[in-house]
Amino acid sequence: MDRTTRMTCFAIIGSAALLAACQKNDDAAVNIDEPANIAIENGSADGLPNTQSASVPLNGGDGASMGSLTATEDAAGVTLKLTVAGMPAGVHGVHLHTTGLCEEPKFESAGSHWNPTGKQHGRDNPAGAHSGDLDNLTVAADGSGNATFTIAGATLGPGPMSLADDDGTALVVHAKADDYKTDPSGASGDRIACAVIAPSKAPKAA
Repeated sequence: MDRTTRMTCFAIIGSAALLAACQKNDDAAVNIDEPANIAIENGSADGLPNTQSASVPLNGGDGASMGSLTATEDAAGVTLKLTVAGMPAGVHGVHLHTTGLCEEPKFESAGSHWNPTGKQHGRDNPAGAHSGDLDNLTVAADGSGNATFTIAGATLGPGPMSLADDDGTALVVHAKADDYKTDPSGASGDRIACAVIAPSKAPKAA
């Protein structure tokens, strides 16, 4: 594997117990039935990036799973792959928020948009955009949808652009479309689903 390619190992944190779920294959994913957070492990015993990945639920305001989220890091930054099911049809804003805490039902605990560069909201805003401003997600009539986002310059390791810093980061799906210009949130409405990218508490390999 190219040394610049970095994938992530997610320690799946359930409400009752801690599960470690890692796959040997780069393209494999772990199916999780319980609500969980994503905890990031970085590095390996020989200093090379880990090559595992995992998938965890995106939860709605009532605690039910509304899809899944995966993340990988490579030379382009961090790529997030979002797959949803059972979500209201239509176009929804998707953002990264500053705190990796998804407290139901409104997810206000996730804080404001992830904005390490100190800009305003929206790619169409002359003073924008937040680093956490992502493209809208289109959900079909059957409640399904998927999207892939690459956050240039972001990392899953240490640094000013880390998504897995001490308090983590939350990915939030909103009730309405983001207009890509209105500060601070693109007039995207309520927060209806949330997933957490959190730093791992597990010890590193010796």
